[in-house]
Amino acid sequence: MTFLRGMSTLKLWSDDLRAATRWYSELLGVEPCFSSEATGRGPGSVEFRIGDYQHELGIIDRRFAPQGLNTSRGGVVAYWHVDDVAGALARLLERGAELLDGVTERGPGFVTASVIDPFGNVLGLMFNRHYLDVLGARHGAR
Repeated sequence: MTFLRGMSTLKLWSDDLRAATRWYSELLGVEPCFSSEATGRGPGSVEFRIGDYQHELGIIDRRFAPQGLNTSRGGVVAYWHVDDVAGALARLLERGAELLDGVTERGPGFVTASVIDPFGNVLGLMFNRHYLDVLGARHGAR
């Protein structure tokens, strides 16, 4: 069994959960599949299911962040595969994200970029040929 089997959930933090929910809903073109407020537990978190594997993107009110977590901008860069890094980067910048790292060729079949969303989280973009290989193998296509 592989120890790290793949990304399952990415959690982001926001001081303004409602604004972050609107921003990500508009960016992703979907509404959250879960809201703690909708379950009667008050505002605290929302979850989206996105991408080929329906990975979970969660946004949590920063007041629930683990103690000692950096409360300023940035942190770990989680890269999401996109087919067009430059186009995805432009879309994020148009929506108010701040450029962190421009489009960079990392080697044949690997291109990255990253931004800081309006809520201080780093969002990475990557064209990754291995991702497409795995996706193709899982769906019987090459």
